[in-house]
Amino acid sequence: MTRFTHGDGLRTRRAFLGEMAAGAGLLLAAPLAGCARNLTSAGMLLPGATRGWDMVPAILARIRPPVFPSRTFDVMRYGAVADGRTDASAAFRSAIEACSAAGGGRVLAAGGAFAVGPITLRSNVELHVAEGATLLFSTDPARYLPAVKTRFEGVELMGYSPLIYAHAAENVAVTGAGTLDGQAGPEHWWPWKGSAEHGYVQGGPTQKGARDRLVEMGERGVPVAQRVFGDGSFLRPQFIQPYECRNVLIEGVTITRSPMWEIHPVLCQNVTVRGVTIESMGPNNDGCDPESCRDVLIENCRFTTGDDCIAIKSGRNGDGRRLQVPSENIIVRGCHMQDGHGGVTIGSEISGDVRNVFVERCHMDSANLDRALRLKNNAMRGGTLEHIYMRDVEIGQVGEAVLAIDFFYEEGANGPFVPVVRDVELLRVTSRKSHYDVYLRGTPGSTIADIRVVDCDFANVAKGSVADNVTGLSWRNSRVNGVLKS
Repeated sequence: MTRFTHGDGLRTRRAFLGEMAAGAGLLLAAPLAGCARNLTSAGMLLPGATRGWDMVPAILARIRPPVFPSRTFDVMRYGAVADGRTDASAAFRSAIEACSAAGGGRVLAAGGAFAVGPITLRSNVELHVAEGATLLFSTDPARYLPAVKTRFEGVELMGYSPLIYAHAAENVAVTGAGTLDGQAGPEHWWPWKGSAEHGYVQGGPTQKGARDRLVEMGERGVPVAQRVFGDGSFLRPQFIQPYECRNVLIEGVTITRSPMWEIHPVLCQNVTVRGVTIESMGPNNDGCDPESCRDVLIENCRFTTGDDCIAIKSGRNGDGRRLQVPSENIIVRGCHMQDGHGGVTIGSEISGDVRNVFVERCHMDSANLDRALRLKNNAMRGGTLEHIYMRDVEIGQVGEAVLAIDFFYEEGANGPFVPVVRDVELLRVTSRKSHYDVYLRGTPGSTIADIRVVDCDFANVAKGSVADNVTGLSWRNSRVNGVLKS
């Protein structure tokens, strides 16, 4: 059994996951106690009940960015050459090893462009990419082997290393005003999606066969160590992925040309993503995807993405239910969302549940941004999505809907696991243009309940509302095209 070293000693992976689940209950017991007394058996808030926003101060008090010793390990001193061509991978490894051996500190990349392969961080190490510096990541898939433990679309496997990776570490960070360039494009990484739009040529390699096998292994419960998908599998790596880590900080950097999802913390506790700019328009280029994480703050970031700007997840189908670790206590504030499928999305790999998501003071505006708040699920995923709140968000325009909840995503109703959404509130949200105000599509027998639109103003709504198989959609003091709606 794999064992992990943290500040509190040596622990098994089972203990780590158990702590994630049990700790969530302990941490949430006090703030939820008052709210729980005011919930119906279906989880709906009763009139006059305490609102979930009262939980935010306690969540923020637990989210503390890691602090590092004031020691600097300049990669130049370990042999790196900032000419954009000379491979600096060994220099980065040596600097990280020296930093870790010394008890932690900052590994510094400054003064030019560094050609690198995958970077693995260790506990107590901050990778700082200074303003004007760029990390140019290799596009050779062989550089990202041997396989490491990771997730691909919500299923655990042994696969290509993410471009920046940390496993079972404590106190890790990627900071600075520099640029992380994955160099993906129609020539590298993106064609594996199998889409001509992103460079796929008929007869070329695609991810489909391996993706299907991996999902099937997850359903059969094949041990993760036996799910090896390396050379010839064509499953693209994520850009930054801390896996089973505590105390994570991603701050200030610009991320561009990612193979797949950009920032993907998995099974992590205490995560801060702050002041990051993401400009990556490739397939599945989600901006930030916290998956099965607890206590996460995403603030003052800018997203222009080829998929969802922020997508909250908790594992796919049987593999998500095997671990059963929800994403919870996630705060998104002060962010700017431009292009993308959704500004803040929950799903679709959401079988481990999600609860307590708070979105405030964000700005969303693009004809190429489909939805502001999007919840997507189906009867193969299942899972409960609850206590989701958005307030004081300004929307210039979105291509589809301000709020979209869709249970017909991919497999739709074809599955035995009933998806549930309940207790969702939009408060003081304004929009100047959209096709729909709310677009809610539940499957027969599923639950979409207690959806509240309060003090909102939606202008230039072309097609009105859709609400199929929904219980308890309420409009309070809200206007659509200037008309009070109730």
